[in-house]
Amino acid sequence: MPDLQAPLLADSVTKLGAEAVGRVVVSGSHGGTYAAWAACKAGCRAVILHDAGVGLDGAGIGGLLYLEKLGMAAAAVDHTSAPIGQAARMLDSGRISHANDRARDCGVSPGMPCAEAAARLAAAPMQTYDCPVVAEAREVLTPDGARRALVLVDSASLVLPEDAGRIVVTGSHGALFGSDPMNAIKADAFLALFNDAGGGPGTGRLPVLETRGVAAATVAAGSARIGEARSTWQDGIISAANARARALGARPGIGARELVARALEA
Repeated sequence: MPDLQAPLLADSVTKLGAEAVGRVVVSGSHGGTYAAWAACKAGCRAVILHDAGVGLDGAGIGGLLYLEKLGMAAAAVDHTSAPIGQAARMLDSGRISHANDRARDCGVSPGMPCAEAAARLAAAPMQTYDCPVVAEAREVLTPDGARRALVLVDSASLVLPEDAGRIVVTGSHGALFGSDPMNAIKADAFLALFNDAGGGPGTGRLPVLETRGVAAATVAAGSARIGEARSTWQDGIISAANARARALGARPGIGARELVARALEA
């Protein structure tokens, strides 16, 4: 029997099932509003997410306010203390960077070890929440004169097999889940863009996608709202790129829109 007082670990909050009901969840997902909605929908008691470098407009912790309004305790781990996408590492070495008022009521505060925060959140009141839907978007665009389609997906989970050979711009972080290279993206895109979630592990998909023949790059967390593909495309500034993306002209400092335009013409 699982210890229901121990935190439930989930590298992605989108993968939670019935086991999450009433539990404190530590998840490697970024702390944006969609991840917060997923935690709410799963029936968690409380959740600790990753601050993803906080980023443009505070998008990396936007879900904390969403949950605050619903009455759910939530906190985020500092991206410099533990890698995004790795819940066990967050629990082991992570330190809290942000907490909503409900979490603070449980004694959670910035600087606290994640494990201690999770233990304190076990005392959060369990409620039934009405979770306003936060829908993730998927758009397929065919710009005039382009040789391939441009796919905008707020989450890489929305990539489909037919996106092979297309330009795929995501709102997801660029860290790899586990060791399976297919976790990097579901289809072999011509070019794939992600958010670097503060750097470091947030670029882990890039070398893996290089081995699969996929050009891939990340945009700096401070330049685009994580969880929003349109912001990646329109606002993002390239922070890292694999060799295939560099062959298309990707380099730190150029706009993602410029890189996408080059790829559309390639």
